[in-house]
Amino acid sequence: AIVNVVRCFEDANVIHVAGKVDPIADIEVIQTELCLADLGTVEKAVQRYTKAAKSGNDKEAAAMLKVLAPVQAALNEAKPVRTLQLSKDEQALLKPLCLITAKPAMFVGNVSEDGFENNPLLDRLKDYAAGQNAPVVAICAKMEADMAEMSDEDKAIFLEEMGQTEPGLNRLIRAAFKLLGLQTYFTAGVKEVRAWTIHIGDTAPQAAGVIHGDFERGFIRAQTIAFDDYIQFKGEQGAKDAGKMRSEGKEYVVKDGDVMNFLFNV
Repeated sequence: AIVNVVRCFEDANVIHVAGKVDPIADIEVIQTELCLADLGTVEKAVQRYTKAAKSGNDKEAAAMLKVLAPVQAALNEAKPVRTLQLSKDEQALLKPLCLITAKPAMFVGNVSEDGFENNPLLDRLKDYAAGQNAPVVAICAKMEADMAEMSDEDKAIFLEEMGQTEPGLNRLIRAAFKLLGLQTYFTAGVKEVRAWTIHIGDTAPQAAGVIHGDFERGFIRAQTIAFDDYIQFKGEQGAKDAGKMRSEGKEYVVKDGDVMNFLFNV
């Protein structure tokens, strides 16, 4: 994915290279550069597949040229590939080209400490992003830098004073996970707790395979505790005593935050 970080605050002491603060103009400068880079890739692909199509009955080349035509037209107008209504088959054909603007995008508005609300610059960014069906996260980089030097206790006090419930980095991570269709499950042993990243919709065997291929191949079942239950009952034993541990099979679709122990045999 591509994360576009743009300035959404006014400050006479912080000079902008263009002489004025305009988050949309900043985005479009970078977007144009990325579209030009992709256009070069697409033009080379068009030449290659055109030769292949002329040399004989190459169905793959013909299919590629059909997909590349609207892509090339969009890039010539500095429109990202992700804004096109492409089918899954068309996206699969384009994947080997590794087009930058085909990747999902999100926008991060860097605001002042009091700029999370009633901020015209941030509002413009949100309107622009809505046109690309892209999420927006507002973050105050200055606050994040200050919190990086604080203890957890001081950080909590600081956030409360600033009217925030959590660090902006947390919101950014969640938004990025959602954009990429990812989620997290946990394994909790005596010595360590680990978080594992999987795709939303993955089954228990697929989740097990992230740890090791043998876990997926020899999957039997997964002892599973919901995250909230794990916290409420203070760990695995408490959740088990409360009847909150479940035995899930191969068809179980893992939920975000599940705490899992896999039983397998190979």
